[in-house]
Amino acid sequence: MVSMLDASLVPLPLPGSTDILVLLLAARHTAPWLLVVASVGGSVLGGSLTWSAGKKGGEAMLEKHVPKRFLARLERWVKHHGPASVATAAILPPPIPLMPFLLAAGALGVARKQFLWAFTAARMLRYGAIVWLGATYGRRVGKLWSSYVAGWSHVILWSFLGLLAAAVLLGVWKYRQDQHKQKLASAVTSCSSPARDAGP
Repeated sequence: MVSMLDASLVPLPLPGSTDILVLLLAARHTAPWLLVVASVGGSVLGGSLTWSAGKKGGEAMLEKHVPKRFLARLERWVKHHGPASVATAAILPPPIPLMPFLLAAGALGVARKQFLWAFTAARMLRYGAIVWLGATYGRRVGKLWSSYVAGWSHVILWSFLGLLAAAVLLGVWKYRQDQHKQKLASAVTSCSSPARDAGP
């Protein structure tokens, strides 16, 4: 669920939340390869929805969701490098933004099959590495963590999970607000068009 939102149009306001969560779960040795499959599967589902939104909305969707100072460079990069640009963004950690690259891939004509191959392979590498780190060094880090923050670990963990839940709810609320505004703007445009067409 979290990895799906991380790659969707409702990105998590806390960068790196998915990575931290996967790392913590891997440190507990919770079926490492199942964890990779779940993380990659959720991310690919969210990424596919974002790609589809970009394909449907075109460059207007890009202008709406991508800051203007970043847009021209993003378009150049995706047009020249296609699937490689998606794979690069999917592997690199925050603060590299993922969503604009996924949206641009759909809007600028990267084929679905190429997109899926590039994105899935990149996410497998990324989450595979995170799970390996968590499974290999997680217990040592956990012991160090416990010795330095003894008595506070539960408070910190629950605070992180609470912030993550709040971030998800905020992202969903913001997305619904944007959708509502878009519907109102479309309704106003459709109502005013017949009046203009009618003339004096």
